[in-house]
Amino acid sequence: MSETEQLTYKQCAYCKSSKPLSEFLRRTGRRSGSGARRGACRDCRMLKGKAAAPAIAAAESEQKALRSKAPSRSKKTPLKASPILASNDAALLRPTRQGTIWMRGRTDKGRRWHQEIELELAQTLVKERAAVVVNRHTIRRLYSNRDFRKFILERDNHTCYFCGEYGDTIDHMLPRAKGGHTTPDNCVCACNECNQSKADQDIEAFMKNEEVVQ
Repeated sequence: MSETEQLTYKQCAYCKSSKPLSEFLRRTGRRSGSGARRGACRDCRMLKGKAAAPAIAAAESEQKALRSKAPSRSKKTPLKASPILASNDAALLRPTRQGTIWMRGRTDKGRRWHQEIELELAQTLVKERAAVVVNRHTIRRLYSNRDFRKFILERDNHTCYFCGEYGDTIDHMLPRAKGGHTTPDNCVCACNECNQSKADQDIEAFMKNEEVVQ
């Protein structure tokens, strides 16, 4: 074979026949270069593909069988709703890695807010019906400031808890100065006079003083 024929022909690595370069695929990657070709000619590649066809068909049929056995997405059982959502069980709460609980709510104008509070405070707010558990790290306040005041006054029918007269203010039975919180269980309707007189006294001490005055 002349030098010119060697440049335009290549010997197949499988059938050992010398065939034109057009019968071979070009190489790519690091081994690519001008005139670089792969080892198998077109005929050998076709024979190799026909020999591999049964194995490919068997693999495809196996995959189809596996897909038919797998449950379809429409048949999947729906996710169960979390039993923690909107719960009144304070024992479900768990602090975050920072050791706090997230509390969220809305302002009087409807704007959302959130803050971090201590676990003990979060449990108290849930127990005294001022908030509900959203998930183990979060509680949600049930009332804005305006809605809470309206709720207490309507609940007590605008009647002062201490004297029975008309009331339009809210008083804490356990004063905030002594650890009380603004919750439905700790707040009552009061008239302005009783509210001012009670100040930060405990309710028992205030009621005794009222009895003495009367």
